[in-house]
Amino acid sequence: MTTTVNISPTSPLGIVEHTLFVCKTCASVWQDGKRLGESGGEKLLHQLQQLAQHWDLRDEFPIQEVECMSACNRSCVVAFAAKGKLTYLFGDLAVDGSASAVLECASKYYVKADGLLPWSERPEALKKGILAKIPPLSQ
Repeated sequence: MTTTVNISPTSPLGIVEHTLFVCKTCASVWQDGKRLGESGGEKLLHQLQQLAQHWDLRDEFPIQEVECMSACNRSCVVAFAAKGKLTYLFGDLAVDGSASAVLECASKYYVKADGLLPWSERPEALKKGILAKIPPLSQ
């Protein structure tokens, strides 16, 4: 008898277990209370979406845009979150040149059971800009 194990990126309820959040309001230019043009966050988001088309984890680690992550003085900002893992919030990311480092770090986060990303294992672009490391919710 053969047993097939279905390893799914979602929980039994169909909820995605990993998410890469990207602030799309970061590095905006404002005039008279209105945002002008494309923000730095939107540019970073588009670069991530473009690179993720060829990323092995594109289906297991979706990218979700967020209107604002309230770290405006530390833009651009992304977060890694997963069920039962630490949540990381990174800021001070360069609009150009950070996308590949973000996906590389997300890949490392994905394979860690607890999500722990030691400083020495992070890509250079994500070593300095950590804003928060939040414990997982109790299960």
